[in-house]
Amino acid sequence: MKFSFATLLCFFTVLFAVAQQPSEVFIDKKGVMRWSDSKQEASFFGVNYTLPFAHAYRAAGYLGVDRKKAIDDDVYHFARLGFNAYRVHIWDVEISDAQGNLIANDHLDLLDYLISKLKERGISIVITAQTNFGNGYPERNQPTGGFSYLYDKCDIHSKPEAIAAQENYISALVQHVNPYTGNAYKDEAAVVGFEINNEPCHSGTVAETRDYINRMLLALKQAGNSKPVFYNVSHNRQVAAAYFDTDIQGTTYQWYPSGLVSGYTRQGNFLTYVDEYPIPFSELKGFSNKAKLVYEFDPADLLYSYMYPATVRSFRTAGFQWITQFAYDPLELAAHNTEYQTHYLNLAYTPGKAISLKIAAEAARQLPMYKSYGTYPVDTVFGEFRVSAKQNLSELNSYTRFYYSNSTSTQPKQADQLEAIAGVGRSQLVHYEGSGAYFLDKLEDGVWRLEVMPDAVPVSDPFSKPSLDKDVVRIYSGSRDMTLQLPNLGNAFQITAMNAGNQFEARSENGTIEQLKPGVYLLQKSGIHPAKSWTPESSWNNIRLGEYVAPTASDKLTVYHQPAKLAETGKAIQIEAIIAAPVQPDSVLIYTDRVSFWNDHNTYFKMKREQGYNYAAEIPAESFHGNALNYNLVVFSGANKTTFPGATDCSPLDWDYTAGSFYSTKLVAPDSPLILFDAEKDAQRLESYVLPEWSSIRRESVDHGPGEKSSLRISFKSDDAEPKFYLRRYIGDLIVNRPAFASQAKYLCIQAQAAPAGLMAGLVTSDGFTYAALCLKADNGIIRLPLSQLQQTKTALLPNAYPVFMPRYFEPKTAIPFSNQNSESLVLWIDGQKGESRTLELSTIWIE
Repeated sequence: MKFSFATLLCFFTVLFAVAQQPSEVFIDKKGVMRWSDSKQEASFFGVNYTLPFAHAYRAAGYLGVDRKKAIDDDVYHFARLGFNAYRVHIWDVEISDAQGNLIANDHLDLLDYLISKLKERGISIVITAQTNFGNGYPERNQPTGGFSYLYDKCDIHSKPEAIAAQENYISALVQHVNPYTGNAYKDEAAVVGFEINNEPCHSGTVAETRDYINRMLLALKQAGNSKPVFYNVSHNRQVAAAYFDTDIQGTTYQWYPSGLVSGYTRQGNFLTYVDEYPIPFSELKGFSNKAKLVYEFDPADLLYSYMYPATVRSFRTAGFQWITQFAYDPLELAAHNTEYQTHYLNLAYTPGKAISLKIAAEAARQLPMYKSYGTYPVDTVFGEFRVSAKQNLSELNSYTRFYYSNSTSTQPKQADQLEAIAGVGRSQLVHYEGSGAYFLDKLEDGVWRLEVMPDAVPVSDPFSKPSLDKDVVRIYSGSRDMTLQLPNLGNAFQITAMNAGNQFEARSENGTIEQLKPGVYLLQKSGIHPAKSWTPESSWNNIRLGEYVAPTASDKLTVYHQPAKLAETGKAIQIEAIIAAPVQPDSVLIYTDRVSFWNDHNTYFKMKREQGYNYAAEIPAESFHGNALNYNLVVFSGANKTTFPGATDCSPLDWDYTAGSFYSTKLVAPDSPLILFDAEKDAQRLESYVLPEWSSIRRESVDHGPGEKSSLRISFKSDDAEPKFYLRRYIGDLIVNRPAFASQAKYLCIQAQAAPAGLMAGLVTSDGFTYAALCLKADNGIIRLPLSQLQQTKTALLPNAYPVFMPRYFEPKTAIPFSNQNSESLVLWIDGQKGESRTLELSTIWIE
């Protein structure tokens, strides 16, 4: 028999791939996932990622993206972030027909390709076979002819013809042969197992639910599947007994501790929200011999970088072995965050969160199952990990690894023994002004690989209404100095670029690399003779040394500025802004609304570049008066000038300037009350909730006639036995501008047209603790509550978390004295009765 060279090459490639196959996973009698060869516990951490399907697939098409290259790029970043797990819920409507027959199309081909690329990086996979809902979000559903479109989600698991279609579909899916690996899904070593469906809706009985699951299990078995099968148990708690009375080997859970789709970036300390993950049905027969997986989790609507490791800590304490975040934004779409408005995660665009996720990946593999680390705030340090809400920081500090999600002053545990560093900002080892992430990996003594991502600059709120025409973050590729203090590298070393197209080469004699551009570099200590010749093609762990993926830098001017909400008269005002452009601006000037084009002596204030893209200027107290400081920022670059807000290509001093829009800071007297809520201005940001479940809330503005302030009337009603009705507003952005006044305030005052008996009011501090007291009878419509009477109490975890059985309150076990100036949120609540409506009507709330 004759073989061509190509045939032989293919044969040896397959042989090599087989030799590199990872050990498979089995689940022992105690419900622990273990590796088949070593019998050691298997622990996984990674992400969901949906480019082959739904909106991500379509959006890539709108933007003209090569989808396979996009997968290559993102999977490389998965490797850099240390993921060893990937989960996807397949949109069955895109790869099936009305009878459940599998359709070979571009969606399935891209999934096959993605699985092959994950396998190459050593990343394991759990496949959720079906979603049983449409493929539209955030767009309209697209008609495909798939069987799930024929049934309501809560009927699809009970109608005989729907079940038959699912049996057909799931059998064909696991038998499908991936042309990129040559293996059927059921035989693919990289596939850990299958979840039958995503978030099922079981409206029937326990027996009907059990029978449905058993039919799916039988279909999988008859298709030849021997891999573990998992089922979602965090939904439909009323039939939970059915889940554990079947032969499924693993159970899947979710956690969205800060709710979903707020429509804006939430602020505050959310560590109390992830203090524990109790499972209320853990005493059910059969529970203890099922493995536990987290198919989706995310602290949604948050940009903080401290939440991921804390969440993983609680998962490990609860015994979870598979943890996958939802969802990682494809690089080509991440500038806009259109895929899932309430989630935002990408290495290039959210570097702090991404490094936090890298730290969480280490926590998932290092923290022992079922070990408790106490109750918050004690559990902010766990093993070699630390999280801090006040510093917006998560950190791993071990003898070999030092990772940090934000600038840190922590002393590395053993700097001369380190093998890997990853971070954002500055540390004892790295001084860098850029805002992108960086990675330092020791290849051998005196030889390190440095990878530097470009800078990420915010443009707008990523959690507001999305559009592909709207940027939420832009990327800039500026040159910056980087100073390294690595004992193993020393101060004198050679720097050689490794990524394609990068010609940078230099020497450092003092530990500083001058004018370093984003890219990949080989750092070699002077006098060292490497044991190996390191080239861009050299393999190291699951990457090649020269690999580098980053988005194209923006060619636009960005000014990101959030004016202070208020300031006190008689005191200077500090104005700060992030200003980024392909070329550094010549100057940035501040003009107030009092300038005029015919005046030859207009006052201006020049902003100084502090570091990176950060600019600042101080406006002296004598330069403004009245009840507001209104101003513009004008950026000058060569012959160009651009005025913000509005990005107008002229200056307020030009005769034809007509924009007339300003940044504005309200001015108040130093002894004036600090307004925390004004019904006429702040109604949209006063959040309203019902605990323990969602219920009826009606809000309306009430006009009290000429010369009278309007009020906000909120009516609550619940069918729960003992409901509580909550109002909350974030006030940290107000307190921060008047800390001295806040620290000396004596009363919390509430102007209320309607305030039921039993009204509680208080403040939540930056520690995440709530301090409250019972409101006494109003005097002339105003309740004055002495701040000295506030007592530490339980904190309501608002908004409601998913799954719905998560705790509604955090019960503190550590006594922390109340401090006025640490207040971050205003909170009010009243008790309700089943079926009865309660009403609050508020005009103004302040401290004095």
